[in-house]
Amino acid sequence: MGVFQQAIEPLQERFQELGTGSQVGVSFVAFIFLAVVLNVLKQLFFSNPNEPPMFFKKMRAKHGDVYTFVLLGKKMTVCLGTKGNDFILNGKLRDVNAEEIYTVLTTPVFGRDVVYDCPNAKLMEQKKFMKGSLTTEAFRSYVPIITEEVNNYFRTTSTYKAKSGTMNVAKAMAEVTIFTASHSLQGKEIRDQFDESLADLYHDLDMGFTAINFILHWAPLPGTRSETTPSAPRLMNATYKNGIKIPDHEIAHMMIALLMAGQHSSSSTSSWIMLRLAQNPEIMEELYQEQVRALGKDLPPLQYEDLAKLPLNQAIIKETLRLHAPIHSIMRAVKSPMPVPGSKWVIPTSHTLLSAPGLSASDPQFFPSPDAWDPHRWEKDSPNAPTIVRQEAEEDDEKIDYGYGLVSKGAGSPYLPFGAGRHRCIGEHFANVQLQTLVANVVRTFKFKNVDGGKTIVGTDYQSLFSRPLEPCNIHWERRDEA
Repeated sequence: MGVFQQAIEPLQERFQELGTGSQVGVSFVAFIFLAVVLNVLKQLFFSNPNEPPMFFKKMRAKHGDVYTFVLLGKKMTVCLGTKGNDFILNGKLRDVNAEEIYTVLTTPVFGRDVVYDCPNAKLMEQKKFMKGSLTTEAFRSYVPIITEEVNNYFRTTSTYKAKSGTMNVAKAMAEVTIFTASHSLQGKEIRDQFDESLADLYHDLDMGFTAINFILHWAPLPGTRSETTPSAPRLMNATYKNGIKIPDHEIAHMMIALLMAGQHSSSSTSSWIMLRLAQNPEIMEELYQEQVRALGKDLPPLQYEDLAKLPLNQAIIKETLRLHAPIHSIMRAVKSPMPVPGSKWVIPTSHTLLSAPGLSASDPQFFPSPDAWDPHRWEKDSPNAPTIVRQEAEEDDEKIDYGYGLVSKGAGSPYLPFGAGRHRCIGEHFANVQLQTLVANVVRTFKFKNVDGGKTIVGTDYQSLFSRPLEPCNIHWERRDEA
């Protein structure tokens, strides 16, 4: 207390020497400063993790599709709806920039000189290098690998050796997805070095993607340091367009990024799928019967071609991604003043743009009964079928090559679980293969229900950029007789 008094006494003396008017002015400024500091601290440390960013709905009702609010001292301009998604996600490089926003979050996690810690043109080349692991032929080989990992996990883990029990969904899916991703994307040699503890380490990395790291990116906060250094022989012989070979540290960092892309969103989405199946055990039984009809009563080992024969299994993934979008907010820095189409507004460079594609995916204008988890809505004759259906093959969409192969340019769909534009997730197809294979094998092995036998479901934890279930998130499992 003595040190504090020594520091404050000179300030008190100086304050008392001021005139009344000056004292009032200083007090007013101090009050404003303190109010701002307390507001920032409240947003950083005392926010409700279950408070969804769907406060956008409330703000939208009051202000429309375009409005500005202050987040941690930064002016955020939100552009909602399909037009807002297109405006931000298809913004020109001269107008919007993702690297400036996300480098403070991704660089401590992925490492230097990759992803958002490099110029956009270099990132596009890196995405092209990594797409070598994401071809149809690769997917064909991944399905047996993923099947082996899923079945081995539930066969050898002590928790699942009984006939029934309780599953910690978040823990189980974090472990299963990292084992399947590492084995398929990086090979058996890398996978064999992993155990359950690695899932905990990657959970720590996930926690690097939080609001506090967005502001206090310089601080040694949890989840901002990684010692993992995987290798990838395929990348060791690759070169950039300028003829420079990829340095070893970039190879290691790209493989961390690739593994994260194959793990964090799939871990979250697969957790939601398991919780939804426990909430709706009749749907889980439908999934099982679908496999029996399509593949035969003996249920042979799953192959890549089998996935196309299981439309309900596919719909489970689509519907869960619709209702539980992996990333709830997408941000861009404004590089030049941007006129908002159809308005007099111009967004200045001091603002950050924010889109929320998940809001469009829960808009009754496009999805009847939007809050209902209804995988059958993706059937054409369903009363809840989307009023605007995005064609899976996207034959009519304009294609563009940003430097890593042709992708759909369109960002005007109400359903964008993997983003759009030049930063669209390159792991989209792998995620679908991984999740469909995982779900199909789990359905063969288990029956799920809620622990209390009810129809409730846990809330969402929005502390990270990834929308995960709030923990604890436990369900009851029972082995099938056939398993």
